[in-house]
Amino acid sequence: MKRWERIEAFVEVVRLGGFTAAAQHLQVSASHISRLVSQLEQQLGSQLLYRTTRQIRLTDSGTLYYERCRQLFEGFREAEQLLDHQQSSPTGLLRITAATTFGERYIAPLVNDFHTRYPRLRVSMNFTNRQVELIEEGFDVAIRMGVLKESTLVARRLCDRREYVVGSPAYFARKPQPHTLAELQQHNCLIGSREHWLFQDKGQRRELVVAGNWQANAGPAILDAALKGIGLAQLPDYYVNEYLATGQLQSVLDHYQLPDTGVWAVYPQQRYLAAKVRLFIDFLVERFSERPN
Repeated sequence: MKRWERIEAFVEVVRLGGFTAAAQHLQVSASHISRLVSQLEQQLGSQLLYRTTRQIRLTDSGTLYYERCRQLFEGFREAEQLLDHQQSSPTGLLRITAATTFGERYIAPLVNDFHTRYPRLRVSMNFTNRQVELIEEGFDVAIRMGVLKESTLVARRLCDRREYVVGSPAYFARKPQPHTLAELQQHNCLIGSREHWLFQDKGQRRELVVAGNWQANAGPAILDAALKGIGLAQLPDYYVNEYLATGQLQSVLDHYQLPDTGVWAVYPQQRYLAAKVRLFIDFLVERFSERPN
């Protein structure tokens, strides 16, 4: 560290034409600058400056040394400028993963908007319902929903997420609406990738095994079956909100509904977060904050 401090003092003395000017620029005393340059000369075993009461002048060795040091410091400044530019105009590859339906419906359009803002960036989207291992599989950001597992990953909340038990008016014309979890057991439940539904009962989280004559591992298929009156479904709000608003679906057992579990942007913990990741997550937070929950 001392070597770089001495070199910087020497370069600024030559560039600005004196010890006092260099001291003012570096916000130290002139005597400190003089001492640093003397230490540099001792370290190199060569005189770099001729000093008089009126001016300074480079020696032949000083001229050679100054030119190389000046180029070195200009390279540092250029590198800092490149990093500053990258902080505001990121480049490279940004890899994003999200659950299939939510990713296709909500994340992909936002990624496209982000790419329009930063066209020098390359993006790669992977939509899957599999729990992706971010670090091992080389992803920068994952969009995850619900209660997050304990991990070393960093998470930022994007928006609310609730699950509803829904059925169509045609279904409820055949079977009365359930008002308790016990009554739910008498209904045909549309089973997804898991055979239990999640509720909150008397302040406690409860997993209830459900049964039915229909099963699929895709949310859109479950939604279609519910709309057609085949049975009851438990689905996130982003599937059912518009149909609840139009009356095509009706929610039941709302008093057993789990509290909001959230949608999250998750990324590996880093000391210095890459600009492409920081800007993308800030963009998501901004855009989701503009959406009605």
